[in-house]
Amino acid sequence: MKPTVLLLMPTTTYRAADFVAAGLRTGVRVVVGSEEKQTLEEVVPGGTVTLDFRDLEAACRKIVAFAREHPLKAVVGVEDETTVLAAMASEALGLPHNPVESVRATRDKHRMREILRAAHVPVPQFLRCSVAEDPMETARRVAYPCVLKPLFLSASRGVIRADRPEEFVAAFLRVKTLLSLPEVARKGGESARWILAESYIPGSEVALEGLLVGGALRELALFDKPEPLEGPFFEETIYVTPSRLPRAVRREIFACAARTASALGLREGPIHAELRINAEGVWPLEVAARSIGGLCSRTLRFGAGVSLEELILRHALGTNLNFLGRERRAAGVMMIPIPGAGILTEFGGVQEAREVAGIQEVTQSIPLGQPVTPLPEGSRYLGFIFAKAASPAAVEEALRRAHRCLRIVIAPRSAGEE
Repeated sequence: MKPTVLLLMPTTTYRAADFVAAGLRTGVRVVVGSEEKQTLEEVVPGGTVTLDFRDLEAACRKIVAFAREHPLKAVVGVEDETTVLAAMASEALGLPHNPVESVRATRDKHRMREILRAAHVPVPQFLRCSVAEDPMETARRVAYPCVLKPLFLSASRGVIRADRPEEFVAAFLRVKTLLSLPEVARKGGESARWILAESYIPGSEVALEGLLVGGALRELALFDKPEPLEGPFFEETIYVTPSRLPRAVRREIFACAARTASALGLREGPIHAELRINAEGVWPLEVAARSIGGLCSRTLRFGAGVSLEELILRHALGTNLNFLGRERRAAGVMMIPIPGAGILTEFGGVQEAREVAGIQEVTQSIPLGQPVTPLPEGSRYLGFIFAKAASPAAVEEALRRAHRCLRIVIAPRSAGEE
């Protein structure tokens, strides 16, 4: 009988198809736990269980009951919303897992900063502010430049830089409005009542994809982010691996990521870490107890064509991964930026973009006729461009050339249109 793996993923995930395909290649039975069975039933016919991700205790009990009838070999949280539940369920079932409180800390930026500061990991000055506070009063208590952000959102959503008190007030009110949106408030719960203000960390930014095995961190890929991320918003666009930074700096980045994961108490499974590098050293911005988001994992292949999702499942099943190193070719992805708010009316030039040397694929994520919202309020990408080449520089150039081929038209919304 095939071992059964429960994948916990919200219906908004980009990664259902990739994880299910990885399950087929790994030879496991995949069951998807999601908040809406019918949405993912087409991807995994007969292989879904409906869970309320807002009620973790009830969802955990339902998973344990499910496991009595269908013994589980592993429970994997695919997106941020499901990582805590995955740890809780794994603990209840006696499966390898991260400590629940450690995963909770990765979902609360303020708590993460407190833990890292106590462990003497470099962190900026930070202050947790209630959304009920008077922002003009709070603006006098922070040093500038600073960054305001929600405690629980990812992909730079709601992250705004302020260089002066009046910018702080405007940013505070904007984040507060975002946190009041019903879908955001439901997702955040108590965390939606707070805003984190912290000093701005200058420097270049990288993302480290890693896998923890018994507390030891294994680096899977280090991505450069060649676009400057200086604000006022922090829309991520291009990721390229391997990193072009000097070897000594790369070693320092890995050491900082490992130290950060250890300080948080993380021990098993994938991590996605965002870090900044400047003259003072390496600073961890975020560490998530899950793998890279969106469709970005498609840039990575290990061994003889093994995907990141397959590698994660193999680790969850206890398979030895020592022979799986990343392929030698440079690779990268562009998360196609949204130039403005409105209705997407044209997504053209795709074939021309695909014909650029080095381009592997161009995908569209939002259908024509649908509303689009840029950062800091937005949470979706227009699409993704993937490239591989002999060098990181060639990958970056291919991504930029392909993006210039695209014709993206966003029309203003009609008066009163939602």
